Amino acid sequence: MQQHPIQAVPGPKERRLGRGEAEEAAYRQRFRARRGKSSVFSSISWLSRETEWKTVVVGWTGEIGVDSTEGGAVAVSGKNKEDFVASFARVSGQEIVPVWMLGEAGDARSGETVEQQSRWRSAVAAVPLPGVEQHNGGVGGAGVLGGLCEVQRGICGGDCGGVWGGRHQYVDGVEAGITGTVIVHDYYLLLVPGLVREKIPDAYVGLFVYGPFPSSEIFRCLPKRKEILMGMLGANMIGFQSYSFSRHFVSTCTRVLGFDSIGKGIDVNGAYVAIEVVPMGIDAEYVERESQTQKTEEKMQFIRELYSDKKILIGSAKIYEVQGVLQGLRAFESFLKQFSRWRNQVVFIQVTSPVNDDTSKFEKQVQDLVAEINGTYGSLEFTPVHHYHQYLEKDEYFALLRSGDVGIITAIRDSMNTTSLEYVICQKGNNGPLLLSEFSGTKDALRDAIQVNPWDVADTAKKINEALCISEAEKKARQVKLYNYVTKNTIQTWTSSFISRLLTNLATFNYNQVTPIVDTVLLADTYRQANNRLFLFDYDGTLTPIVKDPLVAIPSQRLICVLKALAENPRNQVWIISGRDQNFLAQWFDNIPQLGLSAEHGCFMRFPNTSDWVDLTENMDLSWQEDVYKIFEYYTERTQGSFIEQKRCTLTWHYRRADPDYGLFQALECQNHLESLITSNYDVEVLNGKANIEVRPFFINKGRVASQLLDMYKDEKPDFVFSTGDDKTDEDMFRVLKQRHDLKDKPYFTVTIGASNKATAANWHLPEPSEVLSVLELLTDIKSPNNPIHSIQLPKYTLTL
Repeated sequence: MQQHPIQAVPGPKERRLGRGEAEEAAYRQRFRARRGKSSVFSSISWLSRETEWKTVVVGWTGEIGVDSTEGGAVAVSGKNKEDFVASFARVSGQEIVPVWMLGEAGDARSGETVEQQSRWRSAVAAVPLPGVEQHNGGVGGAGVLGGLCEVQRGICGGDCGGVWGGRHQYVDGVEAGITGTVIVHDYYLLLVPGLVREKIPDAYVGLFVYGPFPSSEIFRCLPKRKEILMGMLGANMIGFQSYSFSRHFVSTCTRVLGFDSIGKGIDVNGAYVAIEVVPMGIDAEYVERESQTQKTEEKMQFIRELYSDKKILIGSAKIYEVQGVLQGLRAFESFLKQFSRWRNQVVFIQVTSPVNDDTSKFEKQVQDLVAEINGTYGSLEFTPVHHYHQYLEKDEYFALLRSGDVGIITAIRDSMNTTSLEYVICQKGNNGPLLLSEFSGTKDALRDAIQVNPWDVADTAKKINEALCISEAEKKARQVKLYNYVTKNTIQTWTSSFISRLLTNLATFNYNQVTPIVDTVLLADTYRQANNRLFLFDYDGTLTPIVKDPLVAIPSQRLICVLKALAENPRNQVWIISGRDQNFLAQWFDNIPQLGLSAEHGCFMRFPNTSDWVDLTENMDLSWQEDVYKIFEYYTERTQGSFIEQKRCTLTWHYRRADPDYGLFQALECQNHLESLITSNYDVEVLNGKANIEVRPFFINKGRVASQLLDMYKDEKPDFVFSTGDDKTDEDMFRVLKQRHDLKDKPYFTVTIGASNKATAANWHLPEPSEVLSVLELLTDIKSPNNPIHSIQLPKYTLTL
């Protein structure tokens, strides 16, 4: 369980740590839950106390006080840390692996000293919810980019240092405390799933994103967009609060990373990442119990008596622009202007929770607007708006929600809004209507609330009047439906559902299959001992990265050097078996005469040290090409950015440069068209590749080529086989090598390129094409600036920042 779960502060009568006394100080600590994280705490508490799961909390310690009179930093000993863990276990009954964000970011002393801790909180608290499309008072343009860059700093940490180092500490905590299922909470830790996957490839990782996810057009403005997405996609399952947030994420992955969406998930280099909508709830039983205490009852009565002859409108939000405080106040101002009969009869109590110093400018805007409304519509006897910029104690907060006649939530971009759910619980018996922004993360769940568009001030004002005039019968009917939903869809239900869906996806998509990364020591030893070696290479996505335009995927000088060194060794036979045509392969590899080439998946072959191509399809019927071309032409005309690639024996329709969503839709239509009209009449097969559809003769594939090459060895089969590829067409090759009885006792390496948990017949994997070249350089003893120490790292789902 991974999050920011606790805060540790010195007790009121206890000394802070002073310089030089940390080693011997037997200090005690008082813990309290962070404000605004009640649902997370409830989820952890229920999971650890009411289920059979062994729960380990990997979380930040919170701000640790340093005696300001001493100055500088003080040491934190191992004994201090042990005391911390023991104290937390006694207080909470939970096991914790603390994350110590200590010392200056990037400092060698980090993790050993306590310095000013507020910078860690401000580094993330200053970040608005991702998805905000308003920043510094503007919409779009530089305002959007400015807000997103703040989001990126909160995720990556400053200039991708600072708090970023803390993410690695979370992963170290996971490695130390958990060997099973890892659940990562919220967007501060979006990079963590990828880091966990890198260190623990077979970990079961779930990520839940509380905040709204922006559209792809907004998210793509982030300079580190790919790194953040790949960090998230290290999870097996990603959960979102609403369907729209999940669709934005899927669309962003297809447009920014080029990954295909499959069903309810994403294909990440062959590995399936499930995308689920799991609306979060609250601990309804706790809220109902606390809202009915004697202290809460007394304070609620006090508020009611204070405004005994008035209708009470309630608003409560953090002092963020996206929480829509200004929009709510402007709507109330418009309400007083439009419906003058309500003047002196309605008060609006708006509570804003402090966040950090960076919101002071916005706080002043709120205060100025409050003063303007009160100056225009108030008097010596009556103040229409009461604004309280402060934290409320639990009993005060629930008393406020109980005393309201109408709840107003006008967030302009919001995730799970717990206030709306808590208001419903607190209104049991009172039946006060709820005005809820249609941009709130809970609007899909609370359908019986009165939904408003906060940007439409005049209409929101009318909805306030409607809420005040609604009949008692309708108020009760709405409240019953809202109350039933909130009490049935609690945080306990969410926790159980999230874990259940994660485990279901793990079972359905066979995440237990983890293909190990190539053992370079074993590979090198086997290579050196072998006398008769065979190499079979795919080209695109294996020896060179996949790019949008196939024509620019030309071999690098590094690749040419590696292939030349391999092919010139008399003990090696080296083949490139590609879907490319003869002209492309001849153009770029003619200068390596010892290299064997197979074009169009085996339709044509050029043997080593020859210049002639052998046509294996000369007796095949290719009349189908005319019909297929017409179908491809039809979809090309209707799909901007798509094009047809015609080879001698195969036809391919590419849509990588088209709009990803529309291109995929058209590809499915095209595939159905081909399968209904072509495959039933000709001996061809339709292959759905990476942003392309290919039609080829049925009996031609890479597996057949591999089998033919092995059959050419008359007396002694090769004692070393290395075969590698990245897509479905290469799986034919892997399966043939796996099924060959004459290779049972021979060492062979079938290597898929991509994620370790992708479905494959290969027995090894490498994460990307550059790693393939590193392995080959290791075998040929080529010194390369890109591979100075000849070592292969674990899969890099995340990023070099």
